[in-house]
Amino acid sequence: MEKFPPILYAEDNEDDIELTMSAFKECNLQNRVDIVRDGQQVLDYLNYQGTYCNREKERPVVILLDIKMPKLDGIQALRQIKSSESLKSIPVVMMTASSLEADLVESYKLGVNAYVVKPIDYAEFLEAVKKIGSFWALINKTI
Repeated sequence: MEKFPPILYAEDNEDDIELTMSAFKECNLQNRVDIVRDGQQVLDYLNYQGTYCNREKERPVVILLDIKMPKLDGIQALRQIKSSESLKSIPVVMMTASSLEADLVESYKLGVNAYVVKPIDYAEFLEAVKKIGSFWALINKTI
């Protein structure tokens, strides 16, 4: 049986997590989704530190990253990911409620691969997540 790399999903809003997981289930993604709730956990997960020191050595196929999170926000986490030789090739998609131009510009300046503003409408949100998951987990090829 083929093993699919995980998706790392960084989100602190339980409602958004539930909706996103429902959308992934509807599009039958085979990838495991590992959920972290702040930017520091993103870095700990990626660097096998703290509670993630014993996790299996595998790279996520994509990181879905919210901006507004506790401890370390998504832009701060993105900055560290894209400045790390060992992590910078992992695709990162900002999936956020922020439509601020400053956040968009800074994210692309730091090397984000895509920037998606979460739709407010439930059906649109589900459709956006399905497309993101399908593209990054199934269609896109990574190194």
